[in-house]
Amino acid sequence: RVTPVESGGGSVQAGGSLRLSCVVYGSPDRSSCMAWVRKSPDKEREGVAGVYTRRSSVYSDSVKGRFTISQDDDKTTTYLQMNNLIPDDSGVYYCVYVACTTYGSLVQWIQNPSDGSWGRGTQVTVSS
Repeated sequence: RVTPVESGGGSVQAGGSLRLSCVVYGSPDRSSCMAWVRKSPDKEREGVAGVYTRRSSVYSDSVKGRFTISQDDDKTTTYLQMNNLIPDDSGVYYCVYVACTTYGSLVQWIQNPSDGSWGRGTQVTVSS
């Protein structure tokens, strides 16, 4: 069993930055993917970023150019650096361990987040 645990959420003003961290406990498969999904009360859940290998990442159009996903070499910790935050970025951010096997499967998963091991989430609030 793999358990992701998120940290780093908080409240910032528009234009600010936050860095989310996700530690994966258990025995993660080194060929797996990690993703970040956000959910706000008035929107559908949205896959915002995912990483397959250190050179293979994917982002939603809404965060591309502002968010960066990265991992430690041992892939036990995944980060989401969020810059130039806007109020629409507010929501609960979930880290998800995804049993994907190819970059293409990660891209599909980000477009429609579903199965995986989900963390409990961390709240991000961006004020205008």
